[in-house]
Amino acid sequence: MALSPTDVTHLAAVDAARAARVLSEVRSATLSGQRAPVAPRPVIEQSWGRLLRSGVDPDHDFRSGLLSREEVQRRRETTALRHVLPVLREGLLSVADVAHHIMVVADDEGRVLWREGNSSVLRKADGLGFELGADWRESVVGTNGVGTPAVVRRPVQVFASEHFQRSQTSWTCTGAPITDPRDGRLIGVVDVSGPLETMHPATLAWVDSVAKLAEARLREVHLASLERLRAVAAPVLARIAGRALVVDRDGWTAAVTGMPYQNRIALPKSLAPGRRWLPPLGPCSVEPLAGGWLLRPADEPVPVGATRIVLDLRQPRRWSVTVSGSAGSWSHELSPRHAELMYLLALHRTGRSAAGLAEDVFGDAGRTVTVRAEMSRVRRYLGAFLEHRPYRFREDAEVEVLLPDDPHDLLPHSTAPAVTRGRMSAEAF
Repeated sequence: MALSPTDVTHLAAVDAARAARVLSEVRSATLSGQRAPVAPRPVIEQSWGRLLRSGVDPDHDFRSGLLSREEVQRRRETTALRHVLPVLREGLLSVADVAHHIMVVADDEGRVLWREGNSSVLRKADGLGFELGADWRESVVGTNGVGTPAVVRRPVQVFASEHFQRSQTSWTCTGAPITDPRDGRLIGVVDVSGPLETMHPATLAWVDSVAKLAEARLREVHLASLERLRAVAAPVLARIAGRALVVDRDGWTAAVTGMPYQNRIALPKSLAPGRRWLPPLGPCSVEPLAGGWLLRPADEPVPVGATRIVLDLRQPRRWSVTVSGSAGSWSHELSPRHAELMYLLALHRTGRSAAGLAEDVFGDAGRTVTVRAEMSRVRRYLGAFLEHRPYRFREDAEVEVLLPDDPHDLLPHSTAPAVTRGRMSAEAF
């Protein structure tokens, strides 16, 4: 009886050696262009496709050097992952040690910053180059439990010969992305790894649940920081008669007076004190506060001349929109969902209804509530340049979309039907 990919996954829980043999045959056949006895799982097949197109050699492990101890320490001290390390240790380490696994935490660039767990497995990991400071991006070392979840933005388990690199096929790993709960930006990946015989299907749900606990902890940290900034802002705002708001260094609002509350203000990366133009406030006086900024909008109309909007989708996990006009230029980093929506609005310049966007993104025209909620968030930073009913870019705006060289690399995390269709054509724009 022929096995399906799901059967192989279940087989691995009871007979890891046999499952590894089957997957070895699948890997050999698929990578040599022959018909495989079992089709790879979709997430694995898509990863292999990306790597084959980019020219990664499955039989030779070429990678960049390790980060220095000083650089690892610097990244540990600056990453938001440091706030959730206790949550990850509590949720994963005790079980991982007993199950002959290790826990690995990597940053958003795939660099290993922490590595803890079973001592014998740690020594085996050294032989794979799974060391502190190592680069485990998918584009560097192939399909794996650190790099692949970072690309597809969801938990992934990679068992034995599902790894693209031959040197890793005796290993099993399960990773889940950790994202900033405020805007969906990738912060890093937590991975549980070990020899192939330690694989269990339940590991995927376990690691994912702990990653979600870590994201909940990040949300608590953010709210606590806003409370501290709000305490600093209170006496300052009490002395101001006009409109003003206080935001943290990332633009999240802590307090407001004399104007409607806005959840977040898009700030340029190099904001400095003085008179600045900020969307959607217009001209503002910008003053530094401990932990944030005091913004005082001026009573002048917002200039509206010719506008150029550039949507940059070339680099995975670095999607952005840049607006240039008579008032200057500013950029905003996009979350995975907002990158999808901006792409679809650029594709449909005449506009798209909420139902149309729901069909494009979810394959379900009924999910209009979700679409409207996301578009409401988009309008917080791009509202002056968007119309609605239907949703569209302003007619007088020049819109340019920068796409990956290979259309298959368009928003690789996305499963949206319209994006999937876009990957099939290089002539969309």
